[in-house]
Amino acid sequence: MSEIKILTDSSAQLTPEEIEKYNITVVPLSVTVGGKTYLDGVEITRQQFVDEMVIAKELPKTSQPPIGTIIKAINDLTADGSEVIGIFLAKALSGTIDAARQAANMADKPDAVHIVDSELTDRAEGLQVLAAARDVASNKTVNQILQHIENIKKTQRLRMMIVNLENVIKGGRLGPISGKIANLLNIRIELQMPGGELKIAKKGRGKKFSLAFDQRVLADIAANKDSIKEVGISYVSTGGVPEKLLDLAQKIKDINSNINVLVRETSPIIATHAGMDAYAILYYTE
Repeated sequence: MSEIKILTDSSAQLTPEEIEKYNITVVPLSVTVGGKTYLDGVEITRQQFVDEMVIAKELPKTSQPPIGTIIKAINDLTADGSEVIGIFLAKALSGTIDAARQAANMADKPDAVHIVDSELTDRAEGLQVLAAARDVASNKTVNQILQHIENIKKTQRLRMMIVNLENVIKGGRLGPISGKIANLLNIRIELQMPGGELKIAKKGRGKKFSLAFDQRVLADIAANKDSIKEVGISYVSTGGVPEKLLDLAQKIKDINSNINVLVRETSPIIATHAGMDAYAILYYTE
């Protein structure tokens, strides 16, 4: 039966239950850690990856899905006459979106494929995917769904706290500025992604800086409490969910008990570049 189907990549923060409920197709990126290469979410779990990253001698490497893999996924989804909306992580973070666009052009039914740069990643990307999937369930048209995604992008927030700068500097995502601040004692940085570009929003020292970061985000959520339905808190940790983040989630629930808060490990793609103990808070207003 022809319909609209949703395609994304494994950096999107989605629970197994959400993927199954909305029949979302996830194309895995690959990660290389400790000299071995794995398909993200297929051959290695998020926790297993972080455990391996901690003991690895070199910074892990991440790779976009092969174009052939994306072509096959698209062809499988469109074989029954369905259209596909593919939502992928930001171009600034990966070549996956470019690979998806090439794959769409090379697929059997290129006119049936609509590729979207989420301009973000993790739960921010996941919330776009979920919105699209719910729109499909509500019988929205392709154009209506695409417009909804664009509207979500306009108000999305990605706020990430980098506690250990080692990985982000080695990864080179922030250019020479990272090297300059690395020599300062106990520096932490707040990252944001306005317009899909990864930028340093603020920098400061120690736990007080992280606490001020939390307070700023909580204040913004409180100011928009009636227009926020979901918040994602993603993290990099070897010891399960950090108590600090459970406390942060409760503070958000205290602001508005109707806000759904998902606290979950981030993907290997993000963990590689964010480093240990990093965490992000992601949401949008409606």
